Amino acid sequence: MKLFSSVLIMITFLFSCNSPAQKSKEMKNETFKVTKTDAEWKAQLSPVAYNVLRHEGTERAFSSDLNDNHKVGTYVCAGCGTPVFESKHKFDSGTGWPSFDREIKGNVAFSTDKKLGYTRTEEHCATCGGHLGHVFNDGPETTGKRHCINGLALNFIPKNEESK
Repeated sequence: MKLFSSVLIMITFLFSCNSPAQKSKEMKNETFKVTKTDAEWKAQLSPVAYNVLRHEGTERAFSSDLNDNHKVGTYVCAGCGTPVFESKHKFDSGTGWPSFDREIKGNVAFSTDKKLGYTRTEEHCATCGGHLGHVFNDGPETTGKRHCINGLALNFIPKNEESK
């Protein structure tokens, strides 16, 4: 019986070390094209943007001016300027955060988030690793996806200023 218990404990330990949460930690240790020290990020970003982008925080619902932005242009990562969403894919989800039905392919990376006790798909800038928000499967018919993004993680570049 002791041998069986020992084997069971070993198997449990092995599987727990290879959980999705572990994979999420690997995402944080990934090397990105744009890397900065913590002090450099703090100097560049406001305290609330730093919390969202570098510590996976969430801004208050309905607090971002970008939630009601209806101008044509591109949303870029506030950390490094990488284009991550196009205005033509933005929609009003009623959640209080800017929402999009798709990302700019290759510019957004995904990981697993279990911080709230259930699995969510977390979105990061693929260039600097900054936390953008989460993607859910309750979006519009176009893709069925709702990319729920913190406005603090984005800057908006109007169409007429994109080529400058």
